[in-house]
Amino acid sequence: MCGRFGFSMPPKAAAEYFGLETVPRRLAPRWNIAPSQDAACVLRHPDTGARVLRMLRWGLVPHWSKDVKSGARMINARSETAAAKPAFRAAYRARRCLVCADAFYEWQSLEQGGKRPWMYRLQGGGPMALAGLWEYWRGAPDDETDLFTFAILTCPANALAARVHDRMPVILRPEDHGAWLDPAADRKAVSALLVPFAGPMEAVPLTRKINSPANDDPSVQEPNN
Repeated sequence: MCGRFGFSMPPKAAAEYFGLETVPRRLAPRWNIAPSQDAACVLRHPDTGARVLRMLRWGLVPHWSKDVKSGARMINARSETAAAKPAFRAAYRARRCLVCADAFYEWQSLEQGGKRPWMYRLQGGGPMALAGLWEYWRGAPDDETDLFTFAILTCPANALAARVHDRMPVILRPEDHGAWLDPAADRKAVSALLVPFAGPMEAVPLTRKINSPANDDPSVQEPNN
């Protein structure tokens, strides 16, 4: 599962890492992104094939949905079943994206009660591209609501993350970004990318300040050793 994450890279560094042709002008740092909020995602332009950054709302709303309420239940998609699930299969086939992140958070249930928050990131920090799916939804003709949403794909947790939760977001290697974004890529090859991250990572215990989405500043990532 992935229920909260952060992305605070400077725009120029983000453009270089994600292979963007232009630097995003307005990319505010975020340390505590929650469901229903907008987040930076990289999409493949359908005409030019160029990578573009868009702000999408977290919580995928299928194009056929009658309203937007379904988005609250679809912040994640299981990598094992997304290609076949009605809510995700069209996006999996043609609308894959990179969700820009540099940390994600999980909560550990304690024997004495309560939960302890943990931050997961690459060893020493750095950007991560989470595998995502995006959708376009439009309301009734008299509404004219245009909504772009996304979900994060999850897979079984690696050894580090499994200490707290049995699922984790799929973290794509830089050399696999192009294949993931390309709707014409071989389906089996794309499926093979959806595996637990094998690179060096670190887990950092946090204070309960991260619990509230209202707290969105660097202090939420301060260790609680």
